[in-house]
Amino acid sequence: MKSIISHSIEETREIAKKWLNEISSTAINDEAFVVGLCGHLGSGKTAFVQAVADALGVKEQVTSPTFVIMKIYNINGDKWPWKRLVHIDAYRLERAEELGALNFESVVADPHNLILIEWAENVKSGLPEGWRKIGFETLEENERKIEFVD
Repeated sequence: MKSIISHSIEETREIAKKWLNEISSTAINDEAFVVGLCGHLGSGKTAFVQAVADALGVKEQVTSPTFVIMKIYNINGDKWPWKRLVHIDAYRLERAEELGALNFESVVADPHNLILIEWAENVKSGLPEGWRKIGFETLEENERKIEFVD
């Protein structure tokens, strides 16, 4: 486990970019790379996803998919092992079985997907083996603790 303190959105963007470079070399090509983002409301999960999307070259504005649950963005360029960023917000989900309505098994089966799931703790029993976790904690108004769990 590795913890990093971010003092600003700019630092969070740099942390996200560095993390993305690290995981891109370890991505296994037989299924999607799944990452659960856990932490309280306002702890930086969506900001982190936005930073990842920006680093991946996503052109659309990335917002939290709280009401639609899942958004899929195309990744531009050939630098990354993925073609799509799948952003899921499980805040409104109460059971892992509800992921089925998103055709989650097919999304996970596609090795071209990088899947980031906010509020992953709500559906963790439905996540694939080997999923990664990043924890977020608010320390001060602009200060966040970001914890990468292996």
